[in-house]
Amino acid sequence: MKVMNPKRRDILKKFIGFMVAGALLPDVFKPKKLSAQNIKVDISKLSKVYKEEDPIVRMMRDLQRALKKPVEQRRWVMVIDTRKCVGCNACTISCIAENRLPPGVVYRPVVEHEIGEYPNVRKRFFPRPCMHCDNPPCTPVCPVNATYKRPDGVVVIDYDRCIGCRYCLTACPYNARTFDFGEFYTDGVGIHGLMPYESIYTEEYGVKRDRTKKKSPVGNARKCHFCLHRIERGLLPMCVITCIGRATYFGDANDPNSLVSQLIGQPNVIRLKEELGTEPKVYYII
Repeated sequence: MKVMNPKRRDILKKFIGFMVAGALLPDVFKPKKLSAQNIKVDISKLSKVYKEEDPIVRMMRDLQRALKKPVEQRRWVMVIDTRKCVGCNACTISCIAENRLPPGVVYRPVVEHEIGEYPNVRKRFFPRPCMHCDNPPCTPVCPVNATYKRPDGVVVIDYDRCIGCRYCLTACPYNARTFDFGEFYTDGVGIHGLMPYESIYTEEYGVKRDRTKKKSPVGNARKCHFCLHRIERGLLPMCVITCIGRATYFGDANDPNSLVSQLIGQPNVIRLKEELGTEPKVYYII
C-alpha cells in the first residue's frame, strides 16, 4: 500500500479547509436563539427562490405547520430516496460548513453500495446521518446522561455534560458518532496560526461555542442533530436544501398531510438494521 507524501497530505488538508471556507454561509442566516417562537421565514417569498412544485416549498410549509404544535406532538423524520442520490457529497460538505466541523468529524457521510457482478454493476448511495432512533442504544450507556432523546424524538448531546468517554460511539450500531479531538484544517499555517474562518464559532443546539479555546465541543462526542438550530427557526436542515437531486426529505411524521408521512408509507421503504429494534427515524426509498 502506498503512503501519501507528507507534503502532499498537508496541501490536501489545507485545500479541504479552503473548500469549507468557501461554503460557509453568512451569519445573517444563523439563529441567535434556539426558540420556535422566533420564526422569521416568510413562506410567501419562497416563490422567488424555488418553483411552486419544488418539494422544498412543501416541506417548508410542513415545517411551519409542525412548529405551531407543542414539541411533544412532533416527530421529526428524514427520508432519503436512493434512486435520486448521485453520490455528489453536497450534503456532506454543506453539513461540514453549517456546523463548522473539524477534521475527522463528519455527520453525514455517503456510503457507496455496489450492486451486481462485473461487468454489469452499478452503485447505490446511502447518505448516513444519525438515525435518531426511538430506542437509541447510545443513550443508556452514557454514564453522565449527556446524550438523550428529546420529546420530538431527536437524539442530542449536552456538550457541557459530556466527559468524552466515547461509550456512545461504541454502542451506536450505525457508526453515526465521531469524536472531536480539537484539530483544525489550517493549524500552524502562516504566522497567525489558524485561518480566520476556523475561528468562527459554531452554533449547534443554538449555543455559540468557540473551539479555539479548546473547550466544548472539543473533547466531546459529536453527531448529526437534524440541524436543530435551523429547525427551530423554521428552516430545513442544511443537507435537505443543498441536495442537488432533491433526494432528501424532512418533516413531521405525526402530520398525516406532510410529504414525509406520504413517503414513508410506500412499499419500497426500508430502514437500516431494523432487526436490532432501534426503530430509526431515517427512512430509505430503494
